[in-house]
Amino acid sequence: PHLAALVLARGGSKGIPLKNIKLLAGVPLIGWVLRAAIDAGVFHSIWVSTDHDEIEKVAKQFGAQVHRRSPEVSQDSSTSLEAITEFLNHHQEVDIVGNIQATSPCLHPSDLIKVADLIQKEGFDSVFSVVRRHQFRWSEVKKGENKMTEPQNLNPAKRYRRQDWPGELYENGSFYFAKRHLIEKGYLQGGKMAYYEMRAEHSVDIDIDIDWPIAEQRVLSFGYFGKEPLKEVKLLVCSIDGCLTNGRIYVTEDHKEMVSYDYRDIVGIDLLKKRGIQVRLISDRDCSKTLSAMQLGCVAKVNVTNKLQVLKDWQEDMGLSWKEVAYLGNEQSDVECLKQAGMSGVPADACAAAQKAAGYICKSRGGCGAVREFAEHIFLLLEKVNSARKQ
Repeated sequence: PHLAALVLARGGSKGIPLKNIKLLAGVPLIGWVLRAAIDAGVFHSIWVSTDHDEIEKVAKQFGAQVHRRSPEVSQDSSTSLEAITEFLNHHQEVDIVGNIQATSPCLHPSDLIKVADLIQKEGFDSVFSVVRRHQFRWSEVKKGENKMTEPQNLNPAKRYRRQDWPGELYENGSFYFAKRHLIEKGYLQGGKMAYYEMRAEHSVDIDIDIDWPIAEQRVLSFGYFGKEPLKEVKLLVCSIDGCLTNGRIYVTEDHKEMVSYDYRDIVGIDLLKKRGIQVRLISDRDCSKTLSAMQLGCVAKVNVTNKLQVLKDWQEDMGLSWKEVAYLGNEQSDVECLKQAGMSGVPADACAAAQKAAGYICKSRGGCGAVREFAEHIFLLLEKVNSARKQ
């Protein structure tokens, strides 16, 4: 049977404009679930249903196909079931839909693999995600009502300790898998049903803006970053023009060139060095005088025609694996380096090709704190590496 992953991501959002592609820990929100779906390797096709050009662009960058949904199922009042039904009407080859919520960035491929087995091998018609919660519920008393609240799932005279109570299962909305015949009858849950219990730390749902900084910390701690385990970064290579500087060149009347840089980026480089990470600089043009004036104390290579070859030479000379190399670039000439490095980033104003190749997109522009921001991102991921080692 053809199992299709389907992520619903319309452009309209009352809470956060274009929430589905807003950067979360340097990656568009929808990118986290698409990465997990692709790496799970259980889907015959992976789709994003959207009505927005920018969301379509991001979806394709992450390797998904796009279904352009109609205005009729793109309203605030439109239901997920309506959007899924429309998708199935256009894709007769699909037998099972795995509807994955775009706002669940801590989803892991292992969860999707197990759910696919439940519905494909064990014969369930529908499977949905739940999370276990240890919360006591009380009845609601509306204003003006002359009655008392009542316990719903506890005896106040004998309250359970957390370790003595298994808790309750709640839908967390991360995914709903269902067979075509069930959806065509108007159900996402029905027939032979099963739930899949997700780990609490992986159950993250972004609904309102205040959740965003909390979600970023959760993603950095518990998110899925790829098939290979993260390694400690030993080398950061940074493109000079457009990353360390803003890319602008000022020419004086006596034909001298001047560039500007942000002191925060210099601090970021110093912090990296103090953590034992080498920082090396690279440029397409000859900017040796500029580097001399900046007095950064970094190994640099200028007038480079093949950045990837220089990066390979440095990596081999230092005896590093690619997972131990980070790269910050912004132009077409940086694309292959971004793809090769274990950790890659670009400033917010990098070219489209560089953004597509990068694993992290900074909120800061080139020459305006992007190096410092990427350094902070490296430090957070190093904490994740150290945490994994302790475990």
